[in-house]
Amino acid sequence: MTLTGRTALLAALGALVVGLLMPSWTGVFVVEGLLALGVIADLALAGSVRALTFERAGDTTVRLGEPARVTLTVRNSSRDRPVRGLLRDAWPPSAGAHEQRHALDIPPGERRRVATALVPTRRGDRRAYRVTVRALGPLGLAARQGSHEVPWTVRVLPAFPSRRLLPSKLERLRELDGRSAVLTRGRGTEFDSLREYVPGDDVRSIDWRATARNQGVVVRTWRPERDRHILIVLDTGRTSAGRIGDAPRLDAAMDAALLLTAVAARAGDRVDLLAHDRRVRADVRAASRTTVLTSFVQAMAPLEPELVESDSPHLVAEIIRRTKRRSLVVLLTGLDAEAVREGLMPVLPQLTDRHEVVVAAVADPALTGMAASRGTAEAVYNAAAAERELAERRGTSADLRRHGVTIVDAPPGGLASQLTDTYLSLKLAGRL
Repeated sequence: MTLTGRTALLAALGALVVGLLMPSWTGVFVVEGLLALGVIADLALAGSVRALTFERAGDTTVRLGEPARVTLTVRNSSRDRPVRGLLRDAWPPSAGAHEQRHALDIPPGERRRVATALVPTRRGDRRAYRVTVRALGPLGLAARQGSHEVPWTVRVLPAFPSRRLLPSKLERLRELDGRSAVLTRGRGTEFDSLREYVPGDDVRSIDWRATARNQGVVVRTWRPERDRHILIVLDTGRTSAGRIGDAPRLDAAMDAALLLTAVAARAGDRVDLLAHDRRVRADVRAASRTTVLTSFVQAMAPLEPELVESDSPHLVAEIIRRTKRRSLVVLLTGLDAEAVREGLMPVLPQLTDRHEVVVAAVADPALTGMAASRGTAEAVYNAAAAERELAERRGTSADLRRHGVTIVDAPPGGLASQLTDTYLSLKLAGRL
């Protein structure tokens, strides 16, 4: 049983009237007795919340920041008593639920449908908490209240903002494959055809036998090999938890991984995913080219940064165990000097001896702005600290390059594009 605000208001008004007209305990007892009788009668006539049944429907997946809609059908199985009152469909704050409270008026044997709009603010599985119904009596003095578990899960997928770049990256891929009218200069690994030499062509591509049979110089055209293997590794350790703007570094890394996966799958390459910190958090292998992007998105959705130091030796062992032939290993991690030099650097030769390795990191553009700030003593101190951080980052990148690693260091808005361009350049150069 639940008393409403109307009951408290009537009790206060009754006490006031008694105090003015009948200043005695008898009047108080009369008012309280009448109010108690009204509450009892109201409670007896209120609809039963136990007679309600619930059924959910609606969206089960949604991209981060986009709207979703979940409907709740409420059926009153009572034969003679309506249910009038309020319904609260509770969701966690990160689900971004709007209008969780709904007015309810269900005659006996009928059903009503209410909808809750969601705009999630975090990735992962957002689960409905419970449904609470408060059935009011006809006088509005008391209500019956009960809660019901009505499970429903909405999986919030990565936002993938860089998908807007996909058409331009695929156009460049078509150029590399020779399917565009634009002539591609350079050298791949699979012979395609012969054509006349044009200024700027690689002289190593000249076919001297064909040239001898023709009046002009003839060159071979090449296209990048297909069916190469790419392993994308997401470091979910503590460095991925650092926030740049409103999102952790891990989200920017996921965005870059998804754009690269979409382009590589279209290029005919096989792409796998490994998420790791001190243990494997996600693993996608042998997905078809038509389903790989969906598989990646589903695997990435529940990932969260773990506040632990990543175990680089274990990570390298997992990579080597998964990749028997030469592959492109794309490691999306941080460039913190201490973490790289003490964790990754000692085991890096095991990777570079077997595979082509790219390390991609999310840079913080605020550091560049801070390094240029002047005017006050505090600004100069901040600039010195930022410059030191940037210098350490450049030193770490230089150390990795000396080990044969390709570095992509870009802010969140540019990481996906630069990483995909790096992949296309490696493919064109025949390094995959």
